[in-house]
Amino acid sequence: MRDVDIRAALVDSLRRDFDGDKIVNEMGLCLGATRVDVAVINGSLHGYEIKSDRDTLARLPAQVELYSKVLDFSTIVCGSRYGAKIRDVVPNWWGIVEAHNVDGLVAMKPRRRARRNRICDPMSVAQLLWREEAAAVLRSRGELVRSRETRWNLWDRLAQWPIDELQLSVRSQLKVRPRWIND
Repeated sequence: MRDVDIRAALVDSLRRDFDGDKIVNEMGLCLGATRVDVAVINGSLHGYEIKSDRDTLARLPAQVELYSKVLDFSTIVCGSRYGAKIRDVVPNWWGIVEAHNVDGLVAMKPRRRARRNRICDPMSVAQLLWREEAAAVLRSRGELVRSRETRWNLWDRLAQWPIDELQLSVRSQLKVRPRWIND
C-alpha cells in the first residue's frame, strides 16, 4: 500500500467524521521545519502522520518532537509493516491506526486512541499564524499593533498568553483562513 492510497482513505474517513470542519493536507509546523500529512482543525488541532509500508521511520522521531510542540492530538496511520513496531516509537498520547489492504481497498483499524497533548509550546503554536492573522488576534483583545511590528514580535506577544487562550485564538484564525500555502 502506498502513501497516496492511505491518504485518500484517511481524508475520506475524516470528511465523514468531521463534516464541516477544516481539513488541511500538508500543514506546515514550526516555520516549515516539518509538515503534518493531514490536519483537522475544529475545537482542537489533530494531526495525522502517514507511514506506508514503503516509508521508513527514520524521520519519525524528529516529527514526533515537532508535532508535540503544536498539535493537541496526533495520530499515526501506518501500514501493517510497522503495526507492532510503532508503539515503541511514538509517545503514549499518540493515536495509532493500522491500514490494511482488503480486496483492493484500504481498511483502517484503530489500535490506540489519541489523547490530548499536554506539552504544547506557546511560541510554536503562535507561529502557525501569518503576520496579519497574529495582528488581528492581538487587536481582537484590544491590544495595539504597530504597522511595522514584525511577525516575530507579534508571535512573542501571543506566546505570553495562557496556552488554552492562545490555542483557541489560533484555531479560530486557521478555521477561517481563506487559502493555504499548498492550495
